[in-house]
Amino acid sequence: MKVHRTTFKKMSLKNIIITKATAVLTVIFTVFSSMSVFAQEVGATASAAPAKAVDMEPIYKSTLFYVLLFLLLCLFIGIIGKALKVYELTRETQGKPEGINWNKINGVLFAAFLVVGLYGVYWEYTVHGNMLLPEAASEHGKRIDEMFNITLIITTIVFIVTHIILFTFAYIYKSTGNRKAYYYPHNNALERIWTVIPALVLTVLVLMGFLTWRSIFHKVQDPNNQPLSIEVTSSQFQWDFRYPGADGVIGVKNYKKITSINALGIDFNDKNSLDDQLADELVIPVNKPVRFVLTSKDVLHSFYMPHFRVQLNTVPGMTSYFEFTPTITSDEMKIKTNDPSFKYILLCAKICGTNHYNMQKTVRVVSQEEYNAWVVKQTTYLTNDLRKAFNLPIPIEPVAVPATADTTATKITEQTNQLAFKK
Repeated sequence: MKVHRTTFKKMSLKNIIITKATAVLTVIFTVFSSMSVFAQEVGATASAAPAKAVDMEPIYKSTLFYVLLFLLLCLFIGIIGKALKVYELTRETQGKPEGINWNKINGVLFAAFLVVGLYGVYWEYTVHGNMLLPEAASEHGKRIDEMFNITLIITTIVFIVTHIILFTFAYIYKSTGNRKAYYYPHNNALERIWTVIPALVLTVLVLMGFLTWRSIFHKVQDPNNQPLSIEVTSSQFQWDFRYPGADGVIGVKNYKKITSINALGIDFNDKNSLDDQLADELVIPVNKPVRFVLTSKDVLHSFYMPHFRVQLNTVPGMTSYFEFTPTITSDEMKIKTNDPSFKYILLCAKICGTNHYNMQKTVRVVSQEEYNAWVVKQTTYLTNDLRKAFNLPIPIEPVAVPATADTTATKITEQTNQLAFKK
């Protein structure tokens, strides 16, 4: 009785699976039939009006289309697998030898996958290789690129060698039924080799990264070439730039002083803040160190300039610093890239909200002369309204004196008339 119940349960489960598979196939067939009918109707309409092209774009862009296509592919593979299984069971019940040598097929697939995979690596390097990073336009950017390239070369060599060994081994030693695998549990020499060598390589890479990091964040200041300080304040979804003015020092700020007219919270009790300037774009001189003072007003943002290899988070309540030296002007980069519309760009590399994608600013690298001419045209952050709010004296603008009329010609004319009258 137990055997019959078990058989009944297996048959019931089998029937349920068959029923569900049939239902899924029916749904997919119905949907694709509906799409086919829709396409035929559109085609008929287009044939009646040949001037209008058939627009299948809405169908191909719909998520449902690709979901159903994926389900249909899975169902097709499942049907093929079931058919092959029935074929093997049929040969087995008839006492015939195995029809398909799956071990050989799997070995050939491993070899084919190796060839396709190696070609894929070659294709990625040749097609997408130049799309990884743009040319470095800063001093430390070249060192970062060197470190990146060394790491990429080492990992690529290891990747290719290990996969050649792996897939070749799977192909050569596929099961044939004529040999038995050798039990090889341990080898101290091999353990030492594949432990010591990767440890040494990783140690070298870590030391390179550490030294590069120190060279960026622990610079030795050159007294003859002091960095230009620029304060960058991030907020949803904009960047605000404050330049130090004529004194070369950026004034302090306090979030408690943020108001509708003092959006950055500048503290004008600090005299260094009085001449600070506000700019709508980021302009920096070439071959001069630039030190960014990074703050955030609301959420976590990321100060990211890919061409300069600059990226650092701006954190609310904390001030961060990043110093680098640009080496290629915007005009020179236009020539290098053969792109007259080329622009350096500042982006936010953190998903900071709905308009995160639009949080960007243009960056211009110019000569020192161009920078000097540009910076004097920028307006100061301190306005008359802020002066009133902080009880600061408002400068008196010079009053234009009206020009006096030139009466010399009139007097000469009067004297001439009087002499003529006397005569």
